[in-house]
Amino acid sequence: MRKLLNTLFITSPDAYLSRDSENVVVKIENKERFRIPIHNIEGIVSMGFMGASPSIMALCTERNVALSFVSEGGKFLGRVSGSVSGNVLLRRKQYRMADDEEISLSLAKLFIAGKVANSKSVLQRAIRDHQGVVNTVALEKAVITLANKQKQLMRVKSANELRGYEGESAMTYFSVFDHLILHQKSDFVMEGRTRRPPLDNVNAMLSYVYTLLMHEVRAALESVGLDPCVGFFHVDRPGRQSLALDMMEEFRSFLADRLVLSLINRKQVTKNGFVRQPTGGIIMDDVTRKDVITAWQKRKQEEITHPFLEEKIPIGLLPYCQALLMARYLRGDIDNYPVFIYR
Repeated sequence: MRKLLNTLFITSPDAYLSRDSENVVVKIENKERFRIPIHNIEGIVSMGFMGASPSIMALCTERNVALSFVSEGGKFLGRVSGSVSGNVLLRRKQYRMADDEEISLSLAKLFIAGKVANSKSVLQRAIRDHQGVVNTVALEKAVITLANKQKQLMRVKSANELRGYEGESAMTYFSVFDHLILHQKSDFVMEGRTRRPPLDNVNAMLSYVYTLLMHEVRAALESVGLDPCVGFFHVDRPGRQSLALDMMEEFRSFLADRLVLSLINRKQVTKNGFVRQPTGGIIMDDVTRKDVITAWQKRKQEEITHPFLEEKIPIGLLPYCQALLMARYLRGDIDNYPVFIYR
């Protein structure tokens, strides 16, 4: 149980939510483990399997406290809210701001600047931790290029210009990604980012973990009442989770890329877990997918200090913190959106 930004997160799978007068009570194995007055929180996000009592649902609707349910795998299941929801006002504000080109561009710059900054950090960490093993010259050159792109993209005047810098930055980053693979180098070779379909083992893993990440971000956005389909950088298309794609940019390298590298370098995956399809694309077999999911869930349990909140949180709550901060920015509670940049 953890309270962040006036939202109570229930992360134990065996937790059951109940009510005692005006208090939210969390029980595990029928024993009370936590309680908090309902007026001290704005929302509850439950990631448990046991559910919640009808009485606590009624209390949440009466006090206009959104109660959201998310599966352990990161899938948004649903939300309990009162007959009149403040989320309507939040979504209306989101739609208006998304239609404003200037506001959309300013937010898009932050998403991509965060992506580039975190990509740069991954390379810098490799230089620091594996001096004499990695190609330091190539990585340092890429770091300098990314630092310049990060400065330049903050001065762009259009979304198309920003897309150009984003593409160039991604090309620079992935051009040296192969240098970060320290073991099984003959089995895991990456010569650039490929998708639809991924053409090598590394790209197959990246695409799969990016999908897991996208579902996490989508669930986080829905849990705070934002529309994951209406974004500021990615163009709206039917069925496209544009805002989820926007916000996952800041997490790609920190959450997904580092996990893929760890799995390869620690030999937790091998070439035998990958299958080439008749079309030429590469997919993982069932056993490898399960191994990746297990590692993903363990990674989410690790703790970091959030750079804006300055509070220790499980990595799995990062998307929820950022979704809450985005909602606060859209409502005007904070002056700007504090993009996640890991230092």
